[in-house]
Amino acid sequence: MELKDKIMVITGASSGIGMATARRLDRAGVKFVLNARSADKLESLASELSSAVGVTGDMIDPQTPQKVLDKAFSEFGRVDILFNNAGVMHIGTVDEVDIETLCRMVRLNFESVVRMSYLVLRHMKKQGSGFLINSSSLAGLKSFPEIGPYCGTKFAVEAFTEALRMELAGTGVKVTAIEPGRTRTELFSHWPEEKKFKPENGLIEADDIARCIEFILAQPQEVLIPRLLVVPARQER
Repeated sequence: MELKDKIMVITGASSGIGMATARRLDRAGVKFVLNARSADKLESLASELSSAVGVTGDMIDPQTPQKVLDKAFSEFGRVDILFNNAGVMHIGTVDEVDIETLCRMVRLNFESVVRMSYLVLRHMKKQGSGFLINSSSLAGLKSFPEIGPYCGTKFAVEAFTEALRMELAGTGVKVTAIEPGRTRTELFSHWPEEKKFKPENGLIEADDIARCIEFILAQPQEVLIPRLLVVPARQER
C-alpha cells in the first residue's frame, strides 16, 4: 500500500501504541482521524501531525464509533485504514478483582472492536479497498494467571480477526492482527507496583510496534501478513 494521503482511523490514539503509530505514519504522509477519551491529549497530538482531526469519546459508548466514522467522511470522504487500538488491561485474582470493572474491559476490548469494525468494513467493501488492523496481544495466544478475562478478550479478537480475513479475501480489503508482548505503555500504569513488568525482564517501546504496523501496511497488494507477534527478545513467557 502506498501510504501517502491514505486516511487512517486510530482508536485509543492519545498514548502508547496509538500515539506512536500516528507519529510514525505521519512521516509517511498518512492523514488521521484520532479517537480517545481525553480531548486535551487528542488536541495536543493532532497539533503535532500534518493532517489530523480528533473525535473525543469512549468507545464503550455505542454512539462513538458512528461519530468517528461520520467525522472521517465529513473531513476526508473515506477511510482507508482502521486501527482498533483502544483497550485496557485489568489484573487481579478471583478473590480480589472487581467484576464490573472486568465486564467494562470486555466491552471495550471486544464489543467496541466488533462495532467499529463492521461499521468501517461495510464502507471499505463498497470502496473495494481498505485495511483493518486489530490490536491483539501475546495474551491472545496463551493465557496467564490473574488476567484471564483480558486473555479472553484478546482470544476473541484473534478469532474475530481471522474470520473477517477469510470473509473479505478477494474483496480488496485486508485484515490483520498485531500481537504485542510486553510493551512500555500506560496499559499497566494502574497495576500494583509489585506486579508491574520490570525492564530488566524485557520491555519493548511503543514505536517498535508502530514500526511493525508500518511494515504490515507497506506490503504489496498481493501480500498479507494476517498476524504479527512482536515480543521483547528477553521475554521468557
